[in-house]
Amino acid sequence: MNVIQTKKLCYKYSVGTPFEITAVDNVNFTVDKGDFIGIIGHTGSGKSTLMQHLNGLLKQTSGEVWINGRDIRGKGVNIRDVRFEVGLVFQYSEHQLFEETVFKDISFGPKNMGLSEKEIKERVLRAAEYMGVHDSWLERSPFDLSGGQKRRVALAGVIAMQPQILILDEPAAGLDPRGREKVLKFISDYHKKAEITVILVSHSMEDIVKYAGKVLVMNKGGIFCYEYTDAVFTRANEITEIGLGVPQITRLIERLRGMGVDLGNDIYTVERAVQRILSLIKKESSQ
Repeated sequence: MNVIQTKKLCYKYSVGTPFEITAVDNVNFTVDKGDFIGIIGHTGSGKSTLMQHLNGLLKQTSGEVWINGRDIRGKGVNIRDVRFEVGLVFQYSEHQLFEETVFKDISFGPKNMGLSEKEIKERVLRAAEYMGVHDSWLERSPFDLSGGQKRRVALAGVIAMQPQILILDEPAAGLDPRGREKVLKFISDYHKKAEITVILVSHSMEDIVKYAGKVLVMNKGGIFCYEYTDAVFTRANEITEIGLGVPQITRLIERLRGMGVDLGNDIYTVERAVQRILSLIKKESSQ
């Protein structure tokens, strides 16, 4: 079942001026319920602009956006309701923290939904657990926390609204490797437990291939390819040609192939490389 569909979606900045530019150009794609989609593209490829259409933050120049079977700009559709269904988390989301305590910050969204105090508390505690926000933090100021902890609090604030679709634009940007890994692992676990749809926008191929089942590659405002992760990385040379870097392990495997050691053209994680190398060693030793 499609929960997201775009039809000939276009968006132009500064229409009618000498600075007019097409940021999203005739984009058609669908996302099924429960998918974990990765979106990659070089700076200026249109990926962030595209994502801002999916909860109505931007209004398209032309084309349509359908969420859960309805045109979000259609007659009788309340865009505010769409934004509760589609949670959007920006880069450096901790900059949006402003309340006196962590609990109040996480509860801000549910309060705006008009929920009861009991329901708000239940949602805050559940979202905090999903994002690894400890109970001991809830009455502390969010500004006393580390960068990675603040990021998790900000994510919990969106999750507390229980969106059916969660869009994350570079959710681990600026974090150290350990903090980055923690944030992405919490998001992955939440996707599995809550069985929601997740779209992860990232410059990091390593992040995308580790978590996404399908990958949408954008280039110059359009879709370069949209396929299962395995299929995308059989096109590593093409991806490199449009200015994107492939995972380091993929580059290493390509070099080995050039030296006569062919482990396949679908390796983009260290774990898979280890499996293929061990298999090759076992095969060679048995001959």
